[in-house]
Amino acid sequence: MAKLKKWLGYALIAFVGFYLLTQPESAAAVIEGALGGLLAGGEALSRFVNALMP
Repeated sequence: MAKLKKWLGYALIAFVGFYLLTQPESAAAVIEGALGGLLAGGEALSRFVNALMP
């Protein structure tokens, strides 16, 4: 089972590398969307915590 996880990890890394090399614009859009989502979540958390403070 450990060997399977190791090989799946290698396959995932190879797929990501292949995707980045063959579709750089799409990969950039995916990363930009993910970072935008994290930023929006951080801003929402900040507003929530500030609303709790008197």
